Amino acid sequence: MNVLEDLEFRGLINQVTDQAGLQQLLDKESVTLYCGFDPTGDSLHIGHLLTIITMRRFQLAGHKPLALVGGATGLIGDPSGKKAERTLNEEEVVRMYSDRIKEQLSHYLDFEGGGKAEIVNNYDWIGSMSVVQFLRDTGKHFGLNYMLAKESVESRITSGISFTEFSYQILQSLDFHHLYNEKNCRLQIGGSDQWGNITAGLELIRKLEGSEEKHPGAYGFTIPLVTKADGSKFGKSEGGAIWLDSEKTSPYEFYQFLINTDDRDVVKFLKFFTFLDEAELAQLEEEVEKRPEERGAQRRLAEEVTTFVHGKEALAQAQNISQALFGGGNLKELTAAEVKQGFKDVPAHTVAEQEKGLIELLVEAGISSSKRQAREDIKSGAVYINGERCQELDKVVGSTEKIDGSFTIIRRGKKKYFLIQYA
Repeated sequence: MNVLEDLEFRGLINQVTDQAGLQQLLDKESVTLYCGFDPTGDSLHIGHLLTIITMRRFQLAGHKPLALVGGATGLIGDPSGKKAERTLNEEEVVRMYSDRIKEQLSHYLDFEGGGKAEIVNNYDWIGSMSVVQFLRDTGKHFGLNYMLAKESVESRITSGISFTEFSYQILQSLDFHHLYNEKNCRLQIGGSDQWGNITAGLELIRKLEGSEEKHPGAYGFTIPLVTKADGSKFGKSEGGAIWLDSEKTSPYEFYQFLINTDDRDVVKFLKFFTFLDEAELAQLEEEVEKRPEERGAQRRLAEEVTTFVHGKEALAQAQNISQALFGGGNLKELTAAEVKQGFKDVPAHTVAEQEKGLIELLVEAGISSSKRQAREDIKSGAVYINGERCQELDKVVGSTEKIDGSFTIIRRGKKKYFLIQYA
């Protein structure tokens, strides 16, 4: 199965400018392709992951990916998919975002060997361009009617669009033309919202380079927007976006997000986000149909994607935390790092003493409203220390209750967790 056949099997082909021509090119030679990532934040999120994985699929098939960080276009703002004008970031902020995104992308593609990936930044060729040069050499090739017909522009005509965002498609077209000439890049890929920008780049290449008889052709390819069975956009949780940065979304949170995938979505997401072969995917699909309560497909999805994004060690931590919290495991066996991940969003209280009476601790940490309430909570069996029920009114919480010498986890009732940390 070649790369386009594999992408088609996985449901990852949304639009292609010339699928037959692209197939012939991919069969004939190693092709350089690119995808752009604008630095609009200090981390990529799971919504970017599908294009990253698609680039990796091309690379595994023997082709060369260029990951473009939009140091210049990030200063402008892409109107695609946006209902209102973006807030522009300062240049130093965009530069910092660019560096962070470069570092993230370096983990997901292979930068060694003959078909090694490269990271490029469009500020290197756009940043020094003068306004006159931009208008004379590039702007004259874009008709106003052509630009207005693009969906990203047309959808904003009523609500308003600035000349800054209006010109974005020209800048992205410059990227494709530059990489076509400098890196022999023949293919641009992106999300479905990038179709207008990609085809604008192809049009610029055609106008500047002439017919394919003199110059090799270029192609555009988009992948579908990832949506869930309920119609909502994939990649959001109650806490907000699911980030690829482990400091913003811990590997445990990332793993749990995937574990909680709806049965109706899990096979599609396995095809999209993993490199599992057709036979294993069919087996997992059968498991979903016959034994959905086992959630084997969800576990496989979470394992594969968490490993790809965060590595095997982070996956093991996420599994340890999940087992301790939901699988009957022992909280005391967690490491301090695992406790921080699993309980980062629960109320925390720091105590200076190495030992403290449980009743006093419950009140001081705001777990119980008063000493009287604390006694009632303990006597009724509502208080758990590190997962074990405690009904001792004279209990002293000390060194034996510290997990990895650093934390004590107190639970009141079924779901209210509190983290005690020691100064």
